[in-house]
Amino acid sequence: MDNIILSQLYSLLIFTITGIIIGVFFDIFRILRRSFKTPDIITYIEDVLFWVFTGVFFITVLFKFNNGEIRSYVLLGLILGIIVYMLSISKYFIKINMAIIKIIKKILAYPIRIILKIIKPFSFIVINIRKIIVDIFNKILKTTKKYKKIGKNT
Repeated sequence: MDNIILSQLYSLLIFTITGIIIGVFFDIFRILRRSFKTPDIITYIEDVLFWVFTGVFFITVLFKFNNGEIRSYVLLGLILGIIVYMLSISKYFIKINMAIIKIIKKILAYPIRIILKIIKPFSFIVINIRKIIVDIFNKILKTTKKYKKIGKNT
């Protein structure tokens, strides 16, 4: 009897930790959304990826530690872990990571500006070469259409 209770307490602890990890996953997606503005379609894709990733993670833990059995203490541990994480660590986790991303953006912004200044004259050349290639391609198409019409008429 004691062995069964210890096993259930162990599962409760495992799924509380799983809930904390799922809370971390959720905050990572929140941090990415706050740091990088994306179109709505990307946001929808991120949502689907979050739920797929979280679902696979939960099912993996469920089968590894509880033989795939969903019990009330499993759900209780999961919810408890998420709540404990959200009320205690989440705010600090987000603040620290947002600060780190801000620093990384500032560090990368300067070299990117320099690279863009170096590339700008070359982009003018590339645009003009592209126009020339498109003009040549269009002339070839017009010429082949002429010859097709002449071939059909004879």
